[in-house]
Amino acid sequence: MGEMSASPAVWYVYGVVPPTLDIARAPEGLEDAPLQLVREGPAAGLASMLDGARYAPEPLERSTENVEWLAPRAVAHDRVLTWASDRAAGAVVPFPMFSLFSSEDAIRGMLRDRTAQLAAALQRAAEGREYVLRVYRIDSELADVAVELSPRLAELQRTADSAAPGQGYLLRRKLDAERKTELRLIGERVARDAFDLLSALALAATESPTPHRPTTVGSTPAERGTAGALVLDAAFLVTVKDFARFQREITSLVGKHERRGFHFDFTGPWPPYHFVQDVGGATGAATRDG
Repeated sequence: MGEMSASPAVWYVYGVVPPTLDIARAPEGLEDAPLQLVREGPAAGLASMLDGARYAPEPLERSTENVEWLAPRAVAHDRVLTWASDRAAGAVVPFPMFSLFSSEDAIRGMLRDRTAQLAAALQRAAEGREYVLRVYRIDSELADVAVELSPRLAELQRTADSAAPGQGYLLRRKLDAERKTELRLIGERVARDAFDLLSALALAATESPTPHRPTTVGSTPAERGTAGALVLDAAFLVTVKDFARFQREITSLVGKHERRGFHFDFTGPWPPYHFVQDVGGATGAATRDG
């Protein structure tokens, strides 16, 4: 980290970990600052000391509006938590970015005040690892097989094929109009079936809202630029013993749907971001005092 200014330092807390975590070979945190453990009872804050002037509320609020400033710090925040999760067998309670405290005593006070809550969250985090599944509907591909997946479209297609030319034309117009609605319904059904199937194999599962507008699918050169509708954005907390079966079901879903208009993006393991949110730390640009 660069030379600290004369202003008082602040403590940036990445999350809470077991107090026995060995950080001798830990990665550097924000601003290349070393990691430190602030221990109190059955938990410890995983933290770095940062420049108090740069991370004061007003300068920080301005800085977070700059994506070029924010991006490397988000990467550092996630790098630290992922490393801690790997070393602590998943037992880490992630805090939001910019959870700031005025001193070690302030961190210890937070740990004391929330001893039972944090102990329960660490136990829950240690039981499983988080995996994220996003499913995209690719209408340009799904439209080619939609008749096979929708009884409604199949019936309209049969009726149009057997109708007289004039009536067949009108029915095909209706078929085209119905197709858009049916594609959406097919996507909803595939997403619901996938979530229900995988939830049964997980300790916990959660869904995030999906946007109505098309999103970019994937990150490989072949996928970049492809527009798809995100139909499922879900996270699952999965135990080590259940992961092999969980992974087999993911593979089965991909084999069933990948070439029929759906793209699957499966990532993990991650720290349990989605499953300990109720015990997150200080938020935004606030600095907590002791």
